[in-house]
Amino acid sequence: QSRFVESGGGLVQPGGSLRLSCTASGLTFDDYAVGWFRQAPGKERMLVSCISSRSVTTKYADSVKGRFTISRDNARHTAYLQMNRLKPEDTGTYSCGALWLPTPTMSGADICSPANMDFWGKGTLVTVAS
Repeated sequence: QSRFVESGGGLVQPGGSLRLSCTASGLTFDDYAVGWFRQAPGKERMLVSCISSRSVTTKYADSVKGRFTISRDNARHTAYLQMNRLKPEDTGTYSCGALWLPTPTMSGADICSPANMDFWGKGTLVTVAS
């Protein structure tokens, strides 16, 4: 059974940093693009960032460009999201999604949309507050 387990969430002050991890099991990890998504209370899940299977292509939401960095270690079956200069509006549950896409790159504006993901982790809560 394929699954993701996210970790690294918590409470952080504005301007602080967190590093989220997402570890996969039960799948050929390097055949999948991986996305990080955020869902705030009362709002729809939105794409934060995604990375292609071989780390050639990355995408970011405009709101996090220059602050967040996505990466992956295929040998460890793990994807990461380094979040710096956090803001209160970054608060939400962060989840990993996986899209079967074994090509080194990915294209298309909506390739990493939530509707395209094949499966999900349960998420980790990030709260940015004083």
